[in-house]
Amino acid sequence: MPLLVTGLNHQTAPVDLRERLAIDAEANDAALADLLARPGVREAALLSTCNRTEIYCQLDDGEETSAGRWLAEHHGIQHGDLDGYLYRHVGDDAVAHLFRVATGLDSLVLGEPQILGQVKDAYQRARRGGGLGMGLERLFQQCFATAKRVRTDTRIGAHPVSVAFAAVRLAEQAFTEIDSATVLLIGAGDTVELAAKHLRDRHARRILIANRTLPHAQALAGQVGGYALPLEALEQHLAEADIVLSATAAREAVLTRAMLERALKARRCRPMLLLDLAVPRDIEASAAALDDVYLYGVDDLEQVVDEGLRSRRESARQAEAIIELEVAHFMAWWRGRDSHHLLRRLRDDANRRRTDALDHAQRQLASGQDPEAVMQTLAHRLTNSLLHAPSARLRDAARRGDRDLLRAAERLFSSQQSAKADPDNENDEHHHAHRTQHPSQT
Repeated sequence: MPLLVTGLNHQTAPVDLRERLAIDAEANDAALADLLARPGVREAALLSTCNRTEIYCQLDDGEETSAGRWLAEHHGIQHGDLDGYLYRHVGDDAVAHLFRVATGLDSLVLGEPQILGQVKDAYQRARRGGGLGMGLERLFQQCFATAKRVRTDTRIGAHPVSVAFAAVRLAEQAFTEIDSATVLLIGAGDTVELAAKHLRDRHARRILIANRTLPHAQALAGQVGGYALPLEALEQHLAEADIVLSATAAREAVLTRAMLERALKARRCRPMLLLDLAVPRDIEASAAALDDVYLYGVDDLEQVVDEGLRSRRESARQAEAIIELEVAHFMAWWRGRDSHHLLRRLRDDANRRRTDALDHAQRQLASGQDPEAVMQTLAHRLTNSLLHAPSARLRDAARRGDRDLLRAAERLFSSQQSAKADPDNENDEHHHAHRTQHPSQT
């Protein structure tokens, strides 16, 4: 029963296809139930974000393409239309992929921490929906432990790797108690949105959002608990801001030196941190000459980003080494799990044969047959029953020249003879070790 992941992400598929295959939270439960109802699917979990849609599953042998076909059919797409976009990883490659996803090594922004929360959400939904058995349950638990170890043992998340993050980090350094600062954001695009969310997470005391299109500012303010302003009211509120972050698409400066001079006067020369993330610039460059103004442009922050990326790449190499070790640990458990099931089947089959032979012997004794003859028949019948199938397979292997099977059988039966195991013990080697005594102890 192979362990498998199939899906697509920002590296393999364009955004329009990722949008078509996305599974939102409201539809996840129904989609998971539909997937689990598919023949050959034993366990499954669905992970869907803006950058990836993936299926983690355990399948019956021979069903390796089943999950990919379901993904296409569920979204009304021909399976062949996904050729070249879907990836499929099996066994230890599937385990390594999940661990890399959860630690941010497979993310658009290297080392970003949000993906771990999304993986945990996918795990919880699969758990509630009955998609997790012993295999995937153990896989996700080890995944979370691995992600925690990577965060603890490396500095992969310690350095900013986006301009917005770098700007907020700089603001934190300038205002050690950012929860006491008022921040004015100008614009409502992706950069400002990302900065606003970072500021919210760091509990900025007050967030003002000014934008030319007021509904856009209101929508973002609603997400981060801020206050929306029309752009025309910008100067009216400028003196309130300890930190100003601007990233608009304007062709002319949004903040002039004269506006800032008036704001500083109203602030009684309390300093202002200005972060201009726009190209062309939103803040007149001459404002940097004002006392109590600290102006940083996008070039300054990109240098911080480049340093952060170099640091994260080094941490990523350390994380890969941790993941390689954790994958080996999981796969050792997985293979041991398979051998446990095999041993259980072998033992159950042997017990059934023993019961059949014993029942036959008891009926013979009850009919008055000679006990010595019955015991001989019992031993002969049980030996033949247990050895018939492996003997037939070994003879067939010899005819086919299957030397691997013959060597494996030789190692197995040699080990059995030397072990002198107790046939009634579930764990023969363990109990034999405890029952064996030194001659001086007998």
